Amino acid sequence: MRPHIRGIGMTSQRTRDRLIDRLREKGIRSEAVLEVMRRTPRHLFVDEALSSRAYEDTALPIGFNQTISQPYIVARMTEALLAEGIPAKVLEVGTGSGYQAAVLAQLVPRVYTVERIDALVRSARQRFRTLELRNIQLKQSDGSWGWPQQAPFDAILVTAAPAEIPRPLLEQLADGGRLVIPVGGASGQTLTVVTRRGDVYEREDLEPVSFVPLVGGAG
Repeated sequence: MRPHIRGIGMTSQRTRDRLIDRLREKGIRSEAVLEVMRRTPRHLFVDEALSSRAYEDTALPIGFNQTISQPYIVARMTEALLAEGIPAKVLEVGTGSGYQAAVLAQLVPRVYTVERIDALVRSARQRFRTLELRNIQLKQSDGSWGWPQQAPFDAILVTAAPAEIPRPLLEQLADGGRLVIPVGGASGQTLTVVTRRGDVYEREDLEPVSFVPLVGGAG
């Protein structure tokens, strides 16, 4: 059974509702995704000094030159991941604050997430405990290599941009699985969906995006 987070904290539900209205206006159609984001306390995933901005539709710094993604991008990537049904087993590359994993954990049975920065791993793990999200497995790792010991995955979502899609991630995708990933460099990035059909990888470009670079040794 997937966890359900009750709205907690001092932030008014009205503020969250306004965010959901903005996401709907920007084209997010999945009511399941919108409802999960309505009830997920994003202010718990940012520094207390920034909590008053938690429900703005903008990326915010979380330290270590990393950010918590803009809510629209979280919704868009999650919606794209679920477009062909609910995957049983999802890998997230780049845990960061843990917000994207927390959203996914309320929509899919199992989430595996990797993060290379130890301090972010520790803070995300504490947030998952606080929110009683028990269907998330988290480890510190170079995300570009994925999590081969747990492969194959029905879906993979990447929250940092490589110049090219890392081959190990493609290899860890189950047949019929979907990879949602920003791809590109300083000249521009594109949110991309790759669907595996046997040995064929079908690629669809969705829209321009801006993510921190994916740091790692895989190519």
